[in-house]
Amino acid sequence: MLFKDKIPGYLLGKYQLIGTVTFSVLFAVVFLNIYIPFSDTAWFGLGDSVMFLLTIVFTGTAILTLIMSRLLMYRSKRLFEMTYAGYTLWCILEIVFICGFYTWLTIDITAPVDESVWKIFGRSLLYGTIALGVPYLISGMYFAIIDKNNTIRLMNYENVVTDEPVRPDTQMQKITLFDNSGALKLSLSPENLYYIESDDNYIKVWYTDSKGELKQYMLRCRLKTVEESFKGSGLVRCNRKYIVNIHKVNTLRKESEGYFLDLANESIPPLPVTKTYTDTVLSYFTEVQPLLDPIDE
Repeated sequence: MLFKDKIPGYLLGKYQLIGTVTFSVLFAVVFLNIYIPFSDTAWFGLGDSVMFLLTIVFTGTAILTLIMSRLLMYRSKRLFEMTYAGYTLWCILEIVFICGFYTWLTIDITAPVDESVWKIFGRSLLYGTIALGVPYLISGMYFAIIDKNNTIRLMNYENVVTDEPVRPDTQMQKITLFDNSGALKLSLSPENLYYIESDDNYIKVWYTDSKGELKQYMLRCRLKTVEESFKGSGLVRCNRKYIVNIHKVNTLRKESEGYFLDLANESIPPLPVTKTYTDTVLSYFTEVQPLLDPIDE
């Protein structure tokens, strides 16, 4: 189920969280200015000194709540993997806390006789969900669109007209990397790619240039996107952090800590194969690549 899946890393990025808080505050301010004239319990005011002070207290508390909550959310990614269900619940608790604080102030300030606490809270929860839930949703979609444009692709050049003779053993394919605007940033042959490493919301593509020197290229992209883009190719996920070009593997060996991959470049340290991906990697060696040296267990 979707709610059990881990949320994309871009939703927990520092700049994304700052952007979400900023947009939510601005949206809420505009919404409340539209909502106040039509509300019986709205007490916000700028003229009266007491109401102005209470308005500042509520606004400051709400903004501080969002900032502290998103700061904790940013720190939480080091402690556990947040799912869609957890992220949704987190956002709901933010709204409930702010609406509860507003209800408490409303009862203390206006002292309504004909309305119960739950009725006031229910109304504030409705408008609070609109004031904060809508910008949460818009921000999530906006950052999803940006992240979708940051991708790595495998392009086929078999039908491209060229004046260079094409060798039968040459795979007319290129791995291409694009930035946010869709501009091509890097194009390389699969045979020059060694592995791809996850680094928070970025990936590092490790490859050799025309001089045979090991280079890296950093791109804002999720490793999951890369895995989906190259499904069925020689790029195999071996770890939460790594995708390896299986054609660049010299040795697959088993140690007491598990399996490790030695690549055809001595400057690259062995890449560990975690239990989650062991069967996938082993099946590739035993079924897809039968000519590789057998592994002693």
